[in-house]
Amino acid sequence: MLQRIQSVWLLIASVLCFATLKFALFNGLDNTNKYVEFTAKDNFIVLILTIAVAAALLVCIFLYKDRKNQLKVSIAALVVYVITFILAYTKTSQYLSGRFTLTSIIYFAIPVLIFLAIRAIYKDEQLVKSADRLR
Repeated sequence: MLQRIQSVWLLIASVLCFATLKFALFNGLDNTNKYVEFTAKDNFIVLILTIAVAAALLVCIFLYKDRKNQLKVSIAALVVYVITFILAYTKTSQYLSGRFTLTSIIYFAIPVLIFLAIRAIYKDEQLVKSADRLR
């Protein structure tokens, strides 16, 4: 299970999804001129979608025997995470001023890791298909 590189990518992406609940994407001044940090848990929809993506990635690790379903779940998790990130990014526009934090790299690394996992799952599927043709 963890011998396959896509399992490692999915595990790291899932851990980073849970880390977005703690680490800030953006910090700045809100409408009341109070300094605040925006994390994934500051918005209910972003919170639910982030937890759903993290859980889907963990479940996806254990779908290693069924690569087609693993690929489908991974693609769905990538799409939901992109939607989540767009929602989180639009929430940062309500601040008067501010900047992205250094930990916002986590938010950008997650879709890259999911994409790497999807690519590895697809390559495994192609390898199995080519081996089936030889039989």
